[in-house]
Amino acid sequence: MSDLPKQLQDFRNFLWMTWNHLSLPAPTPIQYEIAEWMQHGPRRGVIQGFRGVGKSWICSAFVVHQLLLDPQKNILVVSASKNRADDFSTFTLRIIHEMEILGHLKPTDKQRFSKISFDVGPAQASHAPSVKSLGITSQLTGSRADIIVADDVEVPNNSATQSMRDKLSEQVKEFEAILKPNDGSRILFLGTPQCEDSIYNKMLERDYETRIWPAKKIGVEKSEKIYQGNIAASCIDDDFIGSPTEPTRFSEIDLAEREASYGKSGFAMQFMLDPKLSDLDRYPLKINDLIVMDIDDTTAPEKLVWAQSPENAWDATVPNVGFTGDRFFRPMKVIGDNIPFTGSVLAIDPSGRGKDETSWAVVKMLNGYLYVTDAGGMQGGYDDTVLKVLTMKAKMNNVNVIVVESNFGDGMFVEILKPYLSKIYPVTVEEVRHNIQKEKRIVDTLEPVMNQHKLVIDPKVIRNDYDTAQKYPIESQLKYQLMFQMSRLTREKGALTHDDRLDALSMGVAYWVEQMAQDADIKISERKEEDIQRQLQKFKDSYYKINTNQAPSTTWI
Repeated sequence: MSDLPKQLQDFRNFLWMTWNHLSLPAPTPIQYEIAEWMQHGPRRGVIQGFRGVGKSWICSAFVVHQLLLDPQKNILVVSASKNRADDFSTFTLRIIHEMEILGHLKPTDKQRFSKISFDVGPAQASHAPSVKSLGITSQLTGSRADIIVADDVEVPNNSATQSMRDKLSEQVKEFEAILKPNDGSRILFLGTPQCEDSIYNKMLERDYETRIWPAKKIGVEKSEKIYQGNIAASCIDDDFIGSPTEPTRFSEIDLAEREASYGKSGFAMQFMLDPKLSDLDRYPLKINDLIVMDIDDTTAPEKLVWAQSPENAWDATVPNVGFTGDRFFRPMKVIGDNIPFTGSVLAIDPSGRGKDETSWAVVKMLNGYLYVTDAGGMQGGYDDTVLKVLTMKAKMNNVNVIVVESNFGDGMFVEILKPYLSKIYPVTVEEVRHNIQKEKRIVDTLEPVMNQHKLVIDPKVIRNDYDTAQKYPIESQLKYQLMFQMSRLTREKGALTHDDRLDALSMGVAYWVEQMAQDADIKISERKEEDIQRQLQKFKDSYYKINTNQAPSTTWI
């Protein structure tokens, strides 16, 4: 608009007016910075902001302001889902209808007016609406736009597995075909990374410029080394490293509580937007090292041979929540006959009534290979349902022994469980107590077994692990999954918010590792005794040959 006041041409001023209309506190310095970068940033840009910084609200105001500047623009807003797209349209239309200065932008009776698409009053007739909002899974082909805003297109339920991430990456490539070939045309991504292999990090490979606003200030060295110089200047301060970048909204105590809730790795990703998390060297347990195969209830092959080759890789029928490049592999070769398992153990990690799960894992052993035939977790502490499920798990898997983490309730859980077992499936129950840091204990138990490719998992366990986690809120589903916990665990204390399923698995593996160590010691002793007896027999035979006519005169031969 040629008669638009100069002050209002600056998006930052319009943002203040919008916030004031909505009875919100004045925009924060970071919100002003994001607003300026939105308006004057590159043709292809990525804005990464920490959780709660207000990116989506700023985005709605930005779209309205762009139409205020030029009502003839066509803007496409793409969200993660249809519901999010509808919420965006509803909020944007609310701004247009409520703010007096935007009265002329209200759609007329002859124009498009819906949650999916709408026109603004001054817009000329066009195949493309003024604003169109779609979910990323919607039909994008056929749309045309001067500006494409991808608002939080990456969420946990479309980036959990490798196949999901690949699909999302292909979907956003469609933006290039939709964008009009004008000088002012732009593609803008706004979001918070949801996984280590985030689509926002991949945008850098496609010549997108990135600006990052973390929740805490960092030093110059880390800005260059970890973030490749993409951190907003206001968030870099060597004298105040670790202090909040938005102190008026998020205090140090508030951020500390969020870090405790999310875990170190989760906080680093969603609040510090740390791309270093893609460094796989931090994570010692590699799911590539697993052998994934269908396992019989009672028998298994005498020997398995592992190889990391494409022809042995499982497809998307087994959900993969690991890193880019992670795959599940079948055995390259199965050797020998199928013979009965040496034994079967059910490991249980009890929990209270909080957000943690009472988790279990069934681990069977044969010839040094450990077979995981069942694993999972459920909330409820020591509820009747939980105890019945665990008892049936023991029966269905024909376990020889149950091991229970005794740190919870000083053995109370075992006493509560025993009556259920006595009625349905009497079996030996052993308690184990741990006094070393959990993360180190789990890594030290699982890493050598996995490195030697001795841990075998049934694909049904992986599918069930994925499916049972879907009952939790979207933002928590990954955290409850065994395979996610396995691939994301570090040796750092508090590395994961939830590690119950992984802890139960490590207990089951530890039981057999200890048994195998004991067996090895016994075998060594037995072999030494056999060697001694063999040497004695040789001496006897030799002595009698030399003294054929003499009876032994000693008692030690």
